[in-house]
Amino acid sequence: MLEILYQDSEVIAINKPHGLLVHRSPIATNTDTYAVQELRNQIDQHVYPIHRLDRKTSGILLFALNKEVITDLMKQFEEHTVSKTYWAILRGYTENEGTIDYALTNDKGKIQEAKTHYKTLDRTEISVPFGKHTTSRYSLVEAKPETGRMHQLRKHFAHILHPIIGDRPHGCNKQNKLFLEKWNMGTMLLHAQQLEFQHPISGERINLEAEPSSEFKRMLKTLEFSVYKESV
Repeated sequence: MLEILYQDSEVIAINKPHGLLVHRSPIATNTDTYAVQELRNQIDQHVYPIHRLDRKTSGILLFALNKEVITDLMKQFEEHTVSKTYWAILRGYTENEGTIDYALTNDKGKIQEAKTHYKTLDRTEISVPFGKHTTSRYSLVEAKPETGRMHQLRKHFAHILHPIIGDRPHGCNKQNKLFLEKWNMGTMLLHAQQLEFQHPISGERINLEAEPSSEFKRMLKTLEFSVYKESV
């Protein structure tokens, strides 16, 4: 059963688990389970996805419950008035904070402006040799994409040479192999943790938060991050 974070007569939000597609896709034919279908069956009502999360990304996913509010909600995403916050575990030590301003090419070959702001929440160094190094270093970051391009965070963190752990194809295959073999971890460690938007009817600012998955929490503990240990 899907975890419902918020619901009223107009909108509903869930904490989407890793591995669940938002809706049917021609590029993913190996499943017949989708968030739209699962949520519709769970609440016995039609739902309309307002935005999307990658299949490998967990976290807050927003739906409209009637067609009248779809345009308003989608416009907020298009005009970047929605605040989105993600958590990610990255390879290496990132800067304390930064902005990645790097244009991306979409699936139609169009170059689009893309900007991501991030800050480092915690860093860790563990006694696991990797390559020529005797230890392994990782960072837990909070990312706020200013734009909403496909795979933006995945591509942006790979661009600054701090790929998201578990990401394919933009991540580090050697790190992904290490996590799979040593910790049986094949999940992409990217989580949509917070979403703030304006309610299409009341005008109220709605601020939602979603707990990371059990696998994300397991890796916070395994990698010995000091931040959020209370929630592990």
